[in-house]
Amino acid sequence: MAMFPSTAVPIIYYTRTREENYRIMKITTVIVTYNRLELLRQTVGAVLGQTRRPDEVIVVNNGSTDGTAEWLAGQAELTVLTQDNVGGSGGFFAGMQAAMAGGADLLWCMDDDVFPRADCLERQLEALEATPGTGISAPARVQEGKVVGRRFTHYNLTNPLASMYGGKERFAEGGEPVPVAGVPFEGPLVRREVVERAGLPNRDLFIFCDDTDFCLRAGLAGFGIVYVPAAVMDKASFFKGASWGEREEKKKWKRYYQVRNATYLNHHYGRNWGVRYLRGLLGATGYMLTALFTAPFSRGWRYADIPRLWRAWRDGVTERLGRIAL
Repeated sequence: MAMFPSTAVPIIYYTRTREENYRIMKITTVIVTYNRLELLRQTVGAVLGQTRRPDEVIVVNNGSTDGTAEWLAGQAELTVLTQDNVGGSGGFFAGMQAAMAGGADLLWCMDDDVFPRADCLERQLEALEATPGTGISAPARVQEGKVVGRRFTHYNLTNPLASMYGGKERFAEGGEPVPVAGVPFEGPLVRREVVERAGLPNRDLFIFCDDTDFCLRAGLAGFGIVYVPAAVMDKASFFKGASWGEREEKKKWKRYYQVRNATYLNHHYGRNWGVRYLRGLLGATGYMLTALFTAPFSRGWRYADIPRLWRAWRDGVTERLGRIAL
C-alpha cells in the first residue's frame, strides 16, 4: 500500500556553487577614520557604490574632532563605533570584533584614504572563490597613476642582516592573482575563519606593523594570501610637493612606533638571537644616524630625537606596547 499519493511533488535537492555561496555570504566593511572627513566621505561613497555592495559598513571613529562625528550621525546606512584615538590597530580591533559579533562571513578592511573602484570587491571575491585555502585577498593600490607598494613572498625570521620581508619585488600592474605573504590594511578581504584561528589585530601596536603582525599570524594559522591586480583602490596623496625635511618633520612622531613595532615583531617571532635583538637595533641605528647627521641642516630631525629612537628599540625588545606619551 502506498504511503503517499502518486501525485506527490518530487523533492529536488539543489547544491549551490561556491560562487553562489560567496554571493549570499554577509560581507562587512570596516573603515577606520581619524580627522579626515573629506577623505572619509569619498571612501564611504566608493564602498556603497560597489557592484557587489557590502551588507554592512562599520565606521570606527577614533575620536575625530573635525566634524566627522556630526556627519556620521546623519548616515543611516552606516554602523558607527566611536572611541578614543587608539590608533589604526585599535580601530581595526574594535571594528573587526564588531563585525565578527554581527555574523560577518567576510570582512573588508580599509583606512579612510583609499577609494575602491566599483568592481574592486567583486574582483577580490572572485579571487577568494578561485583559490581554495586562501584566507585573504588584497587589491592593487594606485596613487597618481602608479601601483604603489611591494609584494613579498615570505617572512625572514632567521637572517638578521636581511629584511624581514623576503622575496620583495614591485607589485604587478595587471595580470592574474599572485600569492603574497602580507598586505597592508588598505583593502584586504578577510575570511571569518582567519580571525577565528589567528585572532584580531594587536590593538596595542597603535600604528605601524599591525597589518604585518595580523598577516604573519594568518600564515602561521595555515591561510594563504593573494594579491589581485584586477581589484583596484585609488589612494590619496599626501606631502605632494613637500621637501624631504618637511616630510620627515611631519612624519617624525610616527617613527617611534615604526621602530618599536618592527623591533617587537622581530623579537616576538624571530628564531634566533640575532633577529630578536640585532635586526631591530640596526634599523633604529639607521634612523639615529640620520638624525645625527641631518639635524644641523634640516628641520626634519633634531638631536633630541635620538634618545626617543633608542627608547623605541628598548621598548620593542621588552615588548612594551601601547600608546606612549612622547
